[in-house]
Amino acid sequence: MRREHLYLKDILEACNLIETFVEGLDAAAFLDSELHKAAILQKLAVIGEAAARIPRSIRKKYPQVEWRDIVAFRNIAVHEYFAVQWDIVWATAKDDVPVLRRQILEMLREEKLDAHG
Repeated sequence: MRREHLYLKDILEACNLIETFVEGLDAAAFLDSELHKAAILQKLAVIGEAAARIPRSIRKKYPQVEWRDIVAFRNIAVHEYFAVQWDIVWATAKDDVPVLRRQILEMLREEKLDAHG
C-alpha cells in the first residue's frame, strides 16, 4: 500500500489545510473572499485527484468514504469551474472535510501507516 499511502497523506494534508482556511470564517466571509474560495477549491481538487488514484480494492475495503462523490466533485471543480456552486463548496469544507479527515486517519491507523511521515 505504499503508493496508496502517499495519496491518503495528500488527502489528509489537504483536509488539514482546508480546516485551517475555514477557521474563523462564516459563510458570508467565505463567499466574499476570492482568496479563500480559490484556496479551498484547489485543495478539494487535490483531494479528488488523490481519491481517484486510490485503487478499487482499497475503496471497497473502506466503503464509508464517499469515493465516487469526492472524485465527481473534483471533476466539476476542474472541468466546469464556472458551474461551481460556492455554497456547496462551503458546506463541503465545513461539514464533509472534517468527516473525511477522520476517515483517512482511521484508514491509516488500520493499515498501520504513519500519518505524519
